[in-house]
Amino acid sequence: MNILAIESSCDETSAAVITNGNIRSNVVATQLIHTQYGGVVPELASRAHQQHILPVVDKALNDAKIAKKDLDAIAFTKGPGLLGALLVGTSFAKSMALGLDIPLIEINHMQAHVLAHFIDAPKPAFPFLCLTVSGGHTQIVKVTGPLDMEIIGETRDDAVGEAFDKTAKLLDLPYPGGPLIDKYAAQGNPQAFPFPLPEIPGLDFSFSGIKTSFLYFLQKQVRQNPDFIQENIADICASIQFTLIDILLKKLKKASRETGIKEIAIAGGVSANSGLRKSLQELGQQLGWNVYIPAFEYCTDNAAMIAIAAHYKFEAGDFCDQTVSPLARMEF
Repeated sequence: MNILAIESSCDETSAAVITNGNIRSNVVATQLIHTQYGGVVPELASRAHQQHILPVVDKALNDAKIAKKDLDAIAFTKGPGLLGALLVGTSFAKSMALGLDIPLIEINHMQAHVLAHFIDAPKPAFPFLCLTVSGGHTQIVKVTGPLDMEIIGETRDDAVGEAFDKTAKLLDLPYPGGPLIDKYAAQGNPQAFPFPLPEIPGLDFSFSGIKTSFLYFLQKQVRQNPDFIQENIADICASIQFTLIDILLKKLKKASRETGIKEIAIAGGVSANSGLRKSLQELGQQLGWNVYIPAFEYCTDNAAMIAIAAHYKFEAGDFCDQTVSPLARMEF
């Protein structure tokens, strides 16, 4: 069973080949043009996908040593994501599947992030909780099977990845700012500057308040000392990162307590953050959790996660037809 998978939801064009559940290739083309604009520009992302998709798919097939005629299905990201970017991947997948007369498999991008844990061992046992954190989403997902997932907590406003990037922008760090905050935080004191934690009931999150608090904090300090940011960049980054991680892990701890589940995973672009990975492992040791953290290459957007999700949908006979359209917003 050979499946070609395509990912084009944001600013990475990626293609992968999976054979009987084993990833044979995973090619990612990252778009660098957005750095000069301080964020992803949707129109430029769509154009870059058009330029990248053919060579990326060709390399994925060559790396896997799979001919087009040997493919059994083509999978693609249906959503959520940037509509123009999704259209490129969807249209390519539909055309190729039609030409080869093979089935299509639509994939929910966020479910694929969760299933990235099944690419390599060790793999979590069902049921498990997955904290899915990215630039657009912050969710706690209860996973009882490869195709059986339920969101039990999510952000009410901004995603944690957006909070990282916007606080980095306030510090005048270049895009993408999240990894730079992580880099500086490793050299700073996480207790240097305390920030208030939001009081949100249940398992939901909120990050809009912390961004506002951070803005007012910087304005006050810079008025007193114009060089405050430059002189304290490591401690500032360590403090804001500590606060954001604390918000995430407090809710994850509560979710584990309420569900009784101790199989705990993280996924999504922010799961590449070294502070989050370290803090989760330490908390897991304290609470007796079995913690699962994906390899760095499967944290950010990639087609391997689309491929593993497609593997399970293929086994279930869950295909779509040529009338399928991408969705910028997509129910889980």
